[in-house]
Amino acid sequence: MSYDNLKLEKGMYRESGASFSQVLEKLDPSENYKGTSLEGTDAFQRQLKRFDIRVKGASSDPVEKFFSTLDSAVLFPEYISRAVKQGMEEGDVLPKLCATTTRIDAMDYRSIFSDASAEDKTLAEVAEGASIPATEIKSKSNLIRLRKRGRLLVASYEAIRFQKLDLFSVTLRQIGAYIRAMQLQDAIDVLISGDGNSNAAPVLTIGTSPMTGTAGTLTYKQLAEFWAQFDPYTMNTMLCGSGVMVDMLGLTELQNPQTGLNFQGTGTLSTPLGAELVRTDRVPSGKLIGLDRRYALEMVQAGDVAVEYDKLIDRQLERAAITSISGFGKIMTDAAKVLVI
Repeated sequence: MSYDNLKLEKGMYRESGASFSQVLEKLDPSENYKGTSLEGTDAFQRQLKRFDIRVKGASSDPVEKFFSTLDSAVLFPEYISRAVKQGMEEGDVLPKLCATTTRIDAMDYRSIFSDASAEDKTLAEVAEGASIPATEIKSKSNLIRLRKRGRLLVASYEAIRFQKLDLFSVTLRQIGAYIRAMQLQDAIDVLISGDGNSNAAPVLTIGTSPMTGTAGTLTYKQLAEFWAQFDPYTMNTMLCGSGVMVDMLGLTELQNPQTGLNFQGTGTLSTPLGAELVRTDRVPSGKLIGLDRRYALEMVQAGDVAVEYDKLIDRQLERAAITSISGFGKIMTDAAKVLVI
């Protein structure tokens, strides 16, 4: 079946276990276009071409172009979903924090964990005939809490029908950025306080053993001491707010010429500790979170970005909800630690 004669309908959004884009791909596989001018496009993009809808650039079409036919109107919710996801992905730091992402089709999720002791982390020699030490993997006692984050699209069709899609996409991307910011807050809360399974991050305070120094003062020595607490993990990511970032920029050890060039040119601070530094004011003031992103956090997503497609297709844009359901779980408790300055 060619892309230009597909019958589009609302029911394509209701197919169990598949998104609208996946349903389109099943009906119009992209592999059929290898070696053609449409190679590299997906099924949704080919539908935009079919109805001559341009969503980007100065020559983008007005919103009302989607509603020129009943079939093209069905594409509008997917356009909104993609624009919102683009906003979620712009400047997204969650991939720098999460070891894995789990997608589920339910509202309840119970993760697994391995509570390894110091002895379990040492693979001793096994004598002939002796039993091999075991690593026990168990289900967590409590479910991972999933939160629905979203925004209402409050606008009448009459108000936006003549607006260019390129400009409308900016607003949608902003909605996506808001959703991702709250998901980042959820991730940081779980890193610090745990996921409800008695796995809050260990807290180390400057001036209190095993940390030396004076409370309220950050020095390079305390950073090194904090880094040393992660064995056998590796502190490869550090999260902090603007205040702690300014303190770190003031450290003599981080003021070498190469660091200065990197920061002035890209806004990225390289540290001699080998950890990627991420600035976000979602971290409480006066705290620094260190983690081994390979083992610390699991992101759980229940479905994709959801839009109220019935309202959107029928031009009932006012108070149409755009939502995303996700949660976070700790994998290895000691793979994330908090430094209180």
